[in-house]
Amino acid sequence: MYESGGSAVAEGSRSPAQIEAEIVRRRQQLSATLDELATRVHPQTIMSDVRARTVGAVDQAAGRAFVTANRAVSGVKSQLVGPDGAPRLERILPVALTAIAVVGLLTLGTRRPRRGRRRR
Repeated sequence: MYESGGSAVAEGSRSPAQIEAEIVRRRQQLSATLDELATRVHPQTIMSDVRARTVGAVDQAAGRAFVTANRAVSGVKSQLVGPDGAPRLERILPVALTAIAVVGLLTLGTRRPRRGRRRR
């Protein structure tokens, strides 16, 4: 008994034309499978797949970063601007004065002594 396509067929019951047709069909299937494999392992295809995955990952990371930054800016804005859009001076002034003080301290800390005067 010979099994073809899930049905049992006696070996002697197939004609040479049927066997030949089966061989042609299987060769076509094998050719299609080999073509698909060749396409999948081609360096150009692999590079395109890697590029597409990388672009997708970068886009996703950039999107998350944008959302995070947008939330942070909105949070700061809500602290410094009232619901009516007017600035909250009671919160802006301390922040501005602190920033000026930090810049001043950094400036003083990086000053170099004058070279013309020497200690004896």
